[in-house]
Amino acid sequence: MLSVLAPGQGSQKPGFLIPWLELPGVAERLGSWSELIGIDLVHLGTTATQEEITDTAKTQPLLTAAALLAAEQLPIEDVDLVAGHSVGELGASVMAGVLTPEAALRLATARGREMAAACALTPTGMSAVLGGDDQVVREAIEQAGAYPANINGAGQVVAAGTTEALARLADNPPPGARVRSLSVAGAFHTPYMKPAQAKLTAFASTLEPADPERTWLSNADGSAMESGNQALLRLVAQVTTSVRWDECMKTMTKLGVTAIVELPPAGTLAGLAKRAMPGMEIVKVNTPDDLEAARDLINRNRKERTA
Repeated sequence: MLSVLAPGQGSQKPGFLIPWLELPGVAERLGSWSELIGIDLVHLGTTATQEEITDTAKTQPLLTAAALLAAEQLPIEDVDLVAGHSVGELGASVMAGVLTPEAALRLATARGREMAAACALTPTGMSAVLGGDDQVVREAIEQAGAYPANINGAGQVVAAGTTEALARLADNPPPGARVRSLSVAGAFHTPYMKPAQAKLTAFASTLEPADPERTWLSNADGSAMESGNQALLRLVAQVTTSVRWDECMKTMTKLGVTAIVELPPAGTLAGLAKRAMPGMEIVKVNTPDDLEAARDLINRNRKERTA
């Protein structure tokens, strides 16, 4: 069984889409999407600075576009399972057949804009807590007055909250763990994003989701999305609730996933899978040169499934 995964915010690097523009039709595709959402995705993926692509309002549609560009080069119809981390769920929504690329990009643009606006209301941030006992780490985060925003498994939990709460956590880290500040705009996946959730609820009501065509795991608890309407509700609620990537990996293991393809910008989810799911065959797609290996893995999986 094979899964295709879409990474979340923080994985982007300046110029990471440059080699993709050499593929036929990609520049035109990005140009069309840019016109649709009013954001220059070509510039963001090629010549933009690190500061520009760290802007939440721009990062989220950029990452969604990157996942979609790569997914369109793969035989997704032969994939068993898809999932995405945080904003990566919007790329997964298209691979699952729930949203169109255009709807996902419009939602990503609204999500990024509203989350950026919510971040501006209160000085907040996020810090990675690496190592330590998972339960002890989460208790320490809450004792500091912060929230466990991303429970990623493999000894990684991301705390989110006010700058004061994160400073308390850094000053008194959990036993056996270290705390590293992240360069993000605010406390994603916490109640600080409630203003964004309210706006996204109204926006999502204009979309028409289809039911999933393949298994799509939810960040909420690692379970499979049951319908398009449920998926849309979860996508909106996700901005204020923890990302349970640990549960997504547990479900993949339980279902018998043996191979993973991570879409660009790849590396983060592959690293987590390597530590939490030993023996997994993994292909990281960062440039078009990686597509052949990804296609081969998907085709081998299809043949094994139908043998």
